[in-house]
Amino acid sequence: MKKRKITVGVTGLNNIDSPGPGIPVIRALKESREFDVRIIGLSYETLEPGIYMQELVDKVYQLPLPTAGTSILKERLQYIHETEKPDVIIPNFDAELHNFIKISPWMQEELGIATFLPSRDAFEERQKSELNKFGEKYGVQVPVSHMISQIQELKKLEEEIDYPMVIKGRYYDAYIASSFEQASSYFYKIVAKWGYPVIVQEFVTGTEVNVTALGNGKGTCIGAVPMRKLYITDKGKAWSGISLEDDKLMEISRHIVEKSQWRGGCELEFIKTRKEEYYLIEMNPRFPAWVYLANGCGQNHAEALVKMALGEEVEPFTQYSSGKMFIRYSYDMIVDISEFEKISTTGEK
Repeated sequence: MKKRKITVGVTGLNNIDSPGPGIPVIRALKESREFDVRIIGLSYETLEPGIYMQELVDKVYQLPLPTAGTSILKERLQYIHETEKPDVIIPNFDAELHNFIKISPWMQEELGIATFLPSRDAFEERQKSELNKFGEKYGVQVPVSHMISQIQELKKLEEEIDYPMVIKGRYYDAYIASSFEQASSYFYKIVAKWGYPVIVQEFVTGTEVNVTALGNGKGTCIGAVPMRKLYITDKGKAWSGISLEDDKLMEISRHIVEKSQWRGGCELEFIKTRKEEYYLIEMNPRFPAWVYLANGCGQNHAEALVKMALGEEVEPFTQYSSGKMFIRYSYDMIVDISEFEKISTTGEK
């Protein structure tokens, strides 16, 4: 069967010790059985390794930081559209999704660029600060969570939440604090990096298990693969993991994706206790950095997302392979300084 040629823009090219999902998504698309994909890399920083991975990324453009707002983003996408005519764009960062969700109708109508993103309501209701309400609404166990903006509020929470407790940023970063002094330090560290509010969450003891999933926005879970981390970095990121056979975990995950009518990729993070209870600790609104494991288990989530973005019907995956491992490694690329200068000065390469 002859493959269809399409052009896809992908963000999240920071394939570092705290990697973005962009490169795994690109690898999955390059292995598509149906598409011959030209990749447009969309970067925010000039040293994102994906910029220089010429075997995976065909062309690169810098995007304005999400804090610049939607008007500047629209101008940049208009410019990229005139040259590249991308068919689909897949955003892979939490912080950029609000802007992309807001302008996605304009992208489709004015530029003919498709996306496959959650609705604004679905995106907002799974925010870390709304986790308690989310758990109630969908009948899922969650740790007690509170959103705070002042250090005095942290002291008051000691009456309700015992140490250790988890201190989280709105988008990224999580630290386990064993004392008020530690919690205070993490509070200020997160505020300095991500601003307010800060999330304070009950610490649940158990094994962390994660699921990469894909919903069609109509109440169907198109695909899901569960994983347990085998090696974790000092930033809490999985450096290796293994796909699991866990029917209860899969049932809960499908329930969340289907009942929330989630549209697009997501990652569900759970703690599995010794009593085999599952606590949802986060629902990330995009593919995880380990999404390529799903491809290795027989489910190409990136390809399925592109098909749905293009308006095609996709049948749910019915099986996956358990016992498949992923292992990350560092790799030194040698690039000429002229490539760095080009992306730094012109904003494209």
